Amino acid sequence: MKKAIFLFFIFLAINTTLIAQNKTHSSEEVAKLIAKKRAFNKEYGFGYCIQLYYGDETKARELKDKFELLFPKILIELDYEQPYWKVLIGKYKTKLEADRAMLIYSEEFSGLIVIPLGK
Repeated sequence: MKKAIFLFFIFLAINTTLIAQNKTHSSEEVAKLIAKKRAFNKEYGFGYCIQLYYGDETKARELKDKFELLFPKILIELDYEQPYWKVLIGKYKTKLEADRAMLIYSEEFSGLIVIPLGK
């Protein structure tokens, strides 16, 4: 009887392992899913920007003008969020890209922070 129970559990363990192996996805399927996710994020992802300033309008406009002189090809915008103004720089897909850009801008400006866009 003990031998029959032992064989039953061995059979059950082997059978469970085989079933689990059949459900495992191949690396090709995983790679396809990852590629699909990256394509989706590239098209619909929200990304990040860098906040240069948050405060009164006069100072915001001064910093915006200074930034435009130093970095003319970089997107910059003023955003009014009552009662303060924000100076936002760039649009970056990943936080890493925004962090790298922030290092460059921090040589000229202080107090920069990376802000996630919408959700």
